[in-house]
Amino acid sequence: MEDRRPKLVILYATQTGNALDAAERAAREAERRGCPVMLLSIDEYDVSSLPHEDTIIFVVSTTGQGDTPDSMKVFWKFLLQRNLSKHWLEGVRYAVFGLGDSGYQKYNFVSKKLDKRLSDLGAMAIVEKGLGDDQHPSGYEAALDPWMSSLWSTLNQINDKFFPQGPDFLIPDMKLIDQPKIHITYHSVDKVDSQSSLNSDLKWIEMQIERARSMSPGKFTHDKTRPNCFLKLIQNQRLTRAECGKDVRHFEFEFVSSTIEYKVGDILEVLPSQNQAAVDSFIQRCNLDPEAFITVHPKEMNNHLLHTRTSANVPIKLKTFVELTMDVASAPPRRYFFEVMSYFATAPHEKEKLQYFASPEGRDDLYQYNQKERRSVLEVLEDFPSVQMPFEWLVQLVPPLKTRAFSISSSPLAHSNQVHLTVSVVSWMTPFKRKRSGLCSTWLAKLDPEQSIYIPAWFQKGTLSPPPPSLPLILIGPGTGCAPFRGFVEERAIQNESSATAPVLFFFGCRNEDGDFLYRDFWLSHSQNGGVLSEAKGGGLFVAFSRDQPQKVYVQHKVQENSRKIWNLLTEGAAIYIAGSSTKMPSDVLLAFEDIVSKEGGLPRESAVRWLRTLEKAGRYHVEAWS
Repeated sequence: MEDRRPKLVILYATQTGNALDAAERAAREAERRGCPVMLLSIDEYDVSSLPHEDTIIFVVSTTGQGDTPDSMKVFWKFLLQRNLSKHWLEGVRYAVFGLGDSGYQKYNFVSKKLDKRLSDLGAMAIVEKGLGDDQHPSGYEAALDPWMSSLWSTLNQINDKFFPQGPDFLIPDMKLIDQPKIHITYHSVDKVDSQSSLNSDLKWIEMQIERARSMSPGKFTHDKTRPNCFLKLIQNQRLTRAECGKDVRHFEFEFVSSTIEYKVGDILEVLPSQNQAAVDSFIQRCNLDPEAFITVHPKEMNNHLLHTRTSANVPIKLKTFVELTMDVASAPPRRYFFEVMSYFATAPHEKEKLQYFASPEGRDDLYQYNQKERRSVLEVLEDFPSVQMPFEWLVQLVPPLKTRAFSISSSPLAHSNQVHLTVSVVSWMTPFKRKRSGLCSTWLAKLDPEQSIYIPAWFQKGTLSPPPPSLPLILIGPGTGCAPFRGFVEERAIQNESSATAPVLFFFGCRNEDGDFLYRDFWLSHSQNGGVLSEAKGGGLFVAFSRDQPQKVYVQHKVQENSRKIWNLLTEGAAIYIAGSSTKMPSDVLLAFEDIVSKEGGLPRESAVRWLRTLEKAGRYHVEAWS
């Protein structure tokens, strides 16, 4: 009897979609070599089945300050059980590829700890773990290409049945390229049941969003299809001076559907509206009918990439589907997009260029053209006018329109029926001097409270847990990192009206006192007359203006200047909260705290490091950082 062909199991854990892209790429490369693949999100896999696997590949990202993606939390908790023996995974072969950013202190932390835990449980690594780095000139793919090459070669040595014709044999791409994973059905208008007249405006918008995002092949979690609520903008205030070079806004929103209960430290996600001219240009460039009614279905009903839901059976206008699910004018497409484009290019010079971009040799040039320049799907299609891609492929490959997450900067105790955000309006110049701007922040900045636009929103628990009134606080929030702490201070001030509260130290940083001292009057008012940041309450407000003197001063310098005050609060059980840019600030602040613990506590440096790790494990050292 012929031996059964081995199947390669690939599990991915993604937060932003990069790990999914890398896992899909590995799956395609394996399939092109004739190897059957099962590709699953790690939360769709039964972790108790691990000992029964022969070979399993993990592609995992690291988020925040060394955190596992949300989809991996249950899987990881299971693996950490103490009753699992060191022989539990004996006989299982595995490989790990991690995606991270070396600008973070805990670079690729999740892939490293997963690799170690699998090994500790008896599994055998096929190849050395791969570590993709966002900071590399070619992004994570610089590490992915050689890692995959080594993986295929080693797998073939272990069992030549993985690749029947060897790891270097590739099935001709045309056999794979004409098979998009989805099918689109077009419906005649007279058969479409229009419900808009039967519903309120809000209900109709909600249905459209859920309908479109339920059908989309983008990996939206089940709770990201229907909004939690709708918000109406009631204030759009610029916090920075025009000449300071930054545009930071204070937004106030009112609940217009149901009111959602949230806590300080929580996250608000909003679905941005795309530029209508860009959407129209995309539809025109692709020769699509914006008024057509469509439904989108997976070709294989059990396909892991797509999910069908009841709302997905109702047709939706093609233009509405594009507007709500396909990021056509902001996010750059992935490498596979260029590969598929090459098969539909009719001009020889365009086909050659696209094939080069999709090849390992062209990887660096593609990264410069695409990611570094942040070219949108629309711009790429306009650069290759002979390409006419079927809509099925576009729906599958255009980056999904994602919600954008912001730290909430208000307390529900201070503002009933409202939620506030502090948003930096993102804009930058590319290496080729092309001006780019953030989709969501630019859209929000242009909104007029008089327009009465309904904004779909989702609330999520943040990484900064709400502190009880009796907990002393040391808050470090330079720039827009002050956002969650505005909510903390508002809440603590209200709690202080009815009973005594613990001291609060707040460290803020910006460039200039006159230019970008965000919420200046708010902080100053709470630092005076017995306010929660006042010295009379044991608190303090400390501000670092980095460019108001010849020598730059940052929050970590202000922290070190107040080492005795900080140490006294820490010995009284204070918690440290840090929020802001993920570049150098969190690690620089951590070094400052290590200095303080070592100096004031009389401890060797190594002991100070361990002391702070213990603080973190006890839930008294919190970091929320973003890039």
